[in-house]
Amino acid sequence: MVTVERDKSGHDSHRRALEGCYFYCYYRAQRSKRAPQVALSQSHLPLPPAPSRHSWGRSQPAAAPAPRVRPPPRPRRELRAAALGPGGPGLQRGLDGRRNADPALSSRHHVRGLRGHGGPGAPRGRCEPTSLPPGPPAGHWPLPLSRRQREMSSNKEQRSAVFVTLFALITILILYSSNSASEVFHYGSLRGLSRRPINLKKWSITDGYVPILGNKTLPSRCHQCVVITSSSHLLGTKLGPEIERAECTIRMNDAPTTGYSADVGNKTTFRVVAHSSVFRVLRRPQEFVNRTPETVFIFWGPPNKMQKPQGSLVRVIQRAGLVFPNMEAYAVSPGRMRQFDDLFRGETGKDREKSHSWLSTGWFTMVIAVGLCDHVHVYGMVPPDYCSQRSRLQRMPYHYYEPKGPDECVTYIQNEHSRKGNHHRFITEKKVFSSWAQLYGITFSHPSWT
Repeated sequence: MVTVERDKSGHDSHRRALEGCYFYCYYRAQRSKRAPQVALSQSHLPLPPAPSRHSWGRSQPAAAPAPRVRPPPRPRRELRAAALGPGGPGLQRGLDGRRNADPALSSRHHVRGLRGHGGPGAPRGRCEPTSLPPGPPAGHWPLPLSRRQREMSSNKEQRSAVFVTLFALITILILYSSNSASEVFHYGSLRGLSRRPINLKKWSITDGYVPILGNKTLPSRCHQCVVITSSSHLLGTKLGPEIERAECTIRMNDAPTTGYSADVGNKTTFRVVAHSSVFRVLRRPQEFVNRTPETVFIFWGPPNKMQKPQGSLVRVIQRAGLVFPNMEAYAVSPGRMRQFDDLFRGETGKDREKSHSWLSTGWFTMVIAVGLCDHVHVYGMVPPDYCSQRSRLQRMPYHYYEPKGPDECVTYIQNEHSRKGNHHRFITEKKVFSSWAQLYGITFSHPSWT
């Protein structure tokens, strides 16, 4: 015996199976002329007892055969519609689909299978309702083979279209990335349309730099200043004694002097530190605070990072000042940060944010040096066209204290030409410094700018 499943709608699945069984018995009897015409309708079919929750999936007892009734003869089409009932068309399509899917299931074998598996002694004219082969639940009968093939081919076409679309998008992204690498940040393309910025020496020092520790004010003036870059061009120059004799010495970020004093000296009057280098400087107080206690720190960064309510870098610096009371620190004010952006737009014709550019610490250091000093001399900064003239076989580390770090020209060119993400425009900034050389009396050496 095969169990007939019951779906959520009650006895619908069981009823449809019984109706199908009775219909095939009646249809066979009509063809063989060995049984009288029996009109079956939904009202004549006995309902089997509903299987309980504990007997689900077990064999159900065979229902008693319906009583034979001899109504007046009716047309075959009406008899067939009455025998099928509400679920008959779905059952007929499902059985047709099974015969198409499996050639071995001919109508003769199928009808014979519906007569039951009661053994040799079972009567040939009776049909056991519970001997139906298992099938899918009501409403989900197998589709004809042709329709199934159409749906499978449609699904394959949809998957192929998705794959083609993804492949096209990936190809476009690869081409865009390769083309963006060749597009250069053009300097001065719009410079003629903008107004010349004001004289940097007239920028107010009091309003531009806010004291972080105490109420001191930034020293207003130095006659002669030297700017020591972090370039590896300073190695082996033996410029230490010359740098020590300068009135004011300006260094950047976490460039150390211990171990390099013969080439870069020890004296540090000002140290300009970016927001990204604050922790690297404060983690080495013996190098950057105690070694030169006269150093004045100038921290710069976006206002949302320097003065945000939680995790403010200003608070971190203030806590460090409690440990080192002789430490003197200032922060670039938000108004002066906007002036730095306006200055970049006025000099290059490019909006810093729209062009995805980050101002480097060298940019801030040069502007601060021009505002604080009457004469500025820069050590270790290469000219704008240096990388185009340098031999490719010659390698120079980007920082003198990182001999295994990235190559100097590779870093410059990648940042200058890249459009994805925010990058420093080192070569563009050096072109601006070149234009400031005569205007503000700036000189460069090691290498020398001609």
